[in-house]
Amino acid sequence: MILTTLRQQTICLLVEELYEKNADDFRQMSSAQIVVKTLLDNPSSVRSKFQAKQLHAQIIKHEKNNPIHLTAVLSIYSNFELLHESLNLFNILHSRSSLAWKSIIRCYTSHGLSLLSVSSFIQMRVSGIYPDHNVFPSVLKSCTLLKSLRLGESIHGCIIRLGLDFDLYTGNALMNMYSKLEDLHRNCETRIQPATVSDEIPQRKLGNVCRTNLSSTSTSYDVAHEFERRMAGISPTVSLNPTISHKTQYVGEIVDQFGGISRGEMPSREASKVFQSSMNKVFEMMPTRDLVSWNTVIAGNAQNGMYEEALTMVRDMGNANLKPDSFTVSSVLPIFAEYADIGKGREIHGYAIRHSFDSDLYLGSSMIDIYAKCTRVDAAYRLFCLLSYRDSVSWNSMIAGCVQNGLFDDGLRLFREMLAAKVQPGYVSFSSIIPACAYLTTLHLGKQLHAQILRCGLDKNAFVASSLVDMYAKCGYIKIARCIFDEMELRDMVSWTAMIMGYALHGHAHDALSLFQKMKIEGVKPNYVAFVAILTACSHAGLVDEAQDYFDKMVHDYGISPGLEHYAAVADLLGRVGRLKEAYDFISSMPAPTGSVWSTLLAGCRVHKNIEMAEKVAEQLFKVDPENMGAYVLLSNIYSGAKRWRDAAKVRIAMKNKGMKKKPACSWIEMKKKVHAFVAGDKSHPDYDRINDALEVLLEQMEREGYVPDTSEVLHDVEEELKRSLLSSHSERLAIGFGLISTPPGTTIRVTKNIRVCTDCHTAVKFISKIVGREIIVRDNSRFHHFRDGKCSCGDYW
Repeated sequence: MILTTLRQQTICLLVEELYEKNADDFRQMSSAQIVVKTLLDNPSSVRSKFQAKQLHAQIIKHEKNNPIHLTAVLSIYSNFELLHESLNLFNILHSRSSLAWKSIIRCYTSHGLSLLSVSSFIQMRVSGIYPDHNVFPSVLKSCTLLKSLRLGESIHGCIIRLGLDFDLYTGNALMNMYSKLEDLHRNCETRIQPATVSDEIPQRKLGNVCRTNLSSTSTSYDVAHEFERRMAGISPTVSLNPTISHKTQYVGEIVDQFGGISRGEMPSREASKVFQSSMNKVFEMMPTRDLVSWNTVIAGNAQNGMYEEALTMVRDMGNANLKPDSFTVSSVLPIFAEYADIGKGREIHGYAIRHSFDSDLYLGSSMIDIYAKCTRVDAAYRLFCLLSYRDSVSWNSMIAGCVQNGLFDDGLRLFREMLAAKVQPGYVSFSSIIPACAYLTTLHLGKQLHAQILRCGLDKNAFVASSLVDMYAKCGYIKIARCIFDEMELRDMVSWTAMIMGYALHGHAHDALSLFQKMKIEGVKPNYVAFVAILTACSHAGLVDEAQDYFDKMVHDYGISPGLEHYAAVADLLGRVGRLKEAYDFISSMPAPTGSVWSTLLAGCRVHKNIEMAEKVAEQLFKVDPENMGAYVLLSNIYSGAKRWRDAAKVRIAMKNKGMKKKPACSWIEMKKKVHAFVAGDKSHPDYDRINDALEVLLEQMEREGYVPDTSEVLHDVEEELKRSLLSSHSERLAIGFGLISTPPGTTIRVTKNIRVCTDCHTAVKFISKIVGREIIVRDNSRFHHFRDGKCSCGDYW
């Protein structure tokens, strides 16, 4: 009996209360019927799915499929998200009330079947039943999942026509829809296919522009009329079996005609204002607002970059006698993370602690993010350790914080700990940790991550694929990077820029320029970073005219204000080709030249041995950045190269007085999943004797081939013989020698160096590549050098 399973005490109280009001009716009922009636009048007393099914069984047994009672059971099934049971019950109802439709719509929405939810709403309207305020929150959520602004606006128009726009929950749902569609709009430049139903962050795709434009909120009535006309032409006898064919054939066509989220020809900023205006208008017209209302509009403004509006809303919320909760705090924290305002972040953290919000998982993740972005990684880690539970978001925030602050080893360690904690990594996890492998050039770890990405089925994700392109390019595998790029289904600005910059670093300037043009042909508008990449490509190939053309187009055609990176790339190019006076004038034309930009020209002065210009540049450099250690090192090397030993000594003394210490040149090579590091003259490696013997044999062969050491690269006032010895023990040669004795013939050798490759080593490695018949790839602090058959990919221009 059902009495033995339901909570008897609660039931008895309900029965007694109901019996007092309906004593005559109850005398004619059995005990089971009394319980059924009691539960139907108080559906919240049904506490489990099993109890709901028992109630359904009792109705079938005693009530002979009473449609009113079955509709009540359908509502209970919907509350428990029992899709199969709800569908079976809904399909046997011959007369479907507003409650029945509301229940099946809500059940479809809760299971992510947004197309079926919308189709049920349309069929409900066709059957002549007017929806109440309880229906629209579910329908609006489905519009959000379908990413269809047009459909959402039409539903909004329907709400206005029915006079339900003043309902609190409907208003909250409307604001949430407009906010989420703007969030998706920032990640999607093209229309999302209507059959795509997912709660996941959408894939990014740029290039093609949808043919439809966003309609403003002032056209809601017109959209609503069109919506009603479309519904009037739809047969009400459509089956509700949730199959793919039904979705695409029935509702998919309707959603497609309305169009998914798209900005058409509308500029991004203007489109953002349309979304934001719609959300704020709904909020302003709401007669009553609860905490959810305020949080929705605050979060929407914050996510869409309307920071001042979001903070103003928080103050207005306090004036309305509503206290911010953990959701409010976690919504505004990213604002201070964006501005790296650690002071405000700490204030909010203190507020959270005082109101016991600090244990909230989402708030904790936001606090980790703001501390990390303010370079307070230690504080972020302490907060991370205090979390009682860590989900993927908190792990990702901590890992990304370490990587963004240059703590690559710590980031990799945390990623391993996350896997050990059985937390499944997602696309955010991989796109956060892969850059660590790129910067450390640890290819074996990058390959392991790539393999895990393939196992997780995330290789098609645009974020992950872009990270892989960048990683393989920076690890010297430009061909693999291009293969991954070509296989990407969706390419956004990040993907294009990563590939263009990869070509730039490897000296393939013409490939970079060709890809840049292809990007524009496919409709992707280059941004600030894309122009940095293409100017870098021009700089590494000496393409002065092309660089000037791109710089002018960036300013005049795309309205992008040049930044330090753009000025530095052009100044570096002019310095490399020897146009030092022109470079000096170009930098002087900047609004506020920085030490880093002057340093690029100082490096050009060293290449072309122009001491007079170097001193002039150094004077300007030390005015704006007197603590620039690299500038002191460059100037000292310039004096040493000109044999002005006294001037070089003065510079080194000045460095010593300022507490500066030059970092030693270091090269490293990865061998059998282990990184081996070398410094100039290093004899500490276990295989040093074998390395030295191999290099001596190579030196003899090189000299027979015509190699003559360039001792001018030795910046010490020592004997000529010692200079020759110092050259042969440069760090990159030691690393190459170790690679030669540790790998079989024909294996490509990959070496990374922390400073620029010297002229003599560049010449020597060309000879070595020809003698051993191998490709040798050397990455210095500027670019990649691919040595093969006695030639370098840079064309001796670097």
